[in-house]
Amino acid sequence: MTAIKDAVVLVTGGSRGIGKALVEELYARGAGKVYATARDPRTVTHPDAVPLALEVTDPESVAAAAAAAQDVTVLINNAGASVGGTFLDTPVDDVRREFEINFYGPLLMARAFAAVIERNGGGHILNVHSVLSWLGIAGSYSASKAALWQQTNSLRLELQPRGIAVTGLHVGYVDTDLTTHIDAPKSEPGVVAALALDGIESGAHEVLADDVSRQVKSGLAADLAALYPQLTQ
Repeated sequence: MTAIKDAVVLVTGGSRGIGKALVEELYARGAGKVYATARDPRTVTHPDAVPLALEVTDPESVAAAAAAAQDVTVLINNAGASVGGTFLDTPVDDVRREFEINFYGPLLMARAFAAVIERNGGGHILNVHSVLSWLGIAGSYSASKAALWQQTNSLRLELQPRGIAVTGLHVGYVDTDLTTHIDAPKSEPGVVAALALDGIESGAHEVLADDVSRQVKSGLAADLAALYPQLTQ
C-alpha cells in the first residue's frame, strides 16, 4: 500500500477535469509535491502544483519529464482522448491518434517512470480506464481503453517484484467539459478523484468509481446479449 501523505506524484492531464480534481485531492491529503502536466503548462492553475510540459505521445517529451521529476513515487496516467467516432466512419489516422494517446502514452510513461519510482523505494501507478474498457459501444475509444486495461493487468504483474503496485480506475461519464453535450448521469470529478486515491492507499487492483462500472464489470461473464441488448432486436 502507498501512502499519499508526503508522496511525490505526477498527474498527466493535470490541468482540467479528473486530472485537476486529482491534483486538488492529492494536496488535500498531504502530498509532498504534485507535478501537474499539460501540453501547455500555463493551463495548470493549482497554486501549489508544479506545472510540467508534456506530450505523452512524444518519447522525447516523456524522457524530459522523467528527467525533470526524478523524485516521483506515484504516477497517475490520466491524460486521454476520444474522437467520438465509429470504426467504419472514423478516419484511420484518428483511430491511430486515439491509441497513441490512450494506450501508447501510458506505456511510454510507465517505461520512463518505473525506474524512477523503483529508485525512490517503490510506489504506485494508477491508470485511468473507463467503463468502456469493457463495453464496445464507442468504437476505437472502447478498443483503446480495453487495450489499456490489459496493459495495466500485465504491468501489475511485471512491476510487483520491483515494489510498484498498479491500480486501474474505471468510471462512466464524469461531469467535465468533455461531457457537456451528453445528457446522462455523471459523477463529480472530486468524487472520482477521492475514490481513485482511496484505491492507491488501500492497494486495490481496480477501482470501480460508479454504479455503471460495477454493473458492467459484474456482467462480463454473462451472454453478450446481456451487455448488448440491441443484438436481440
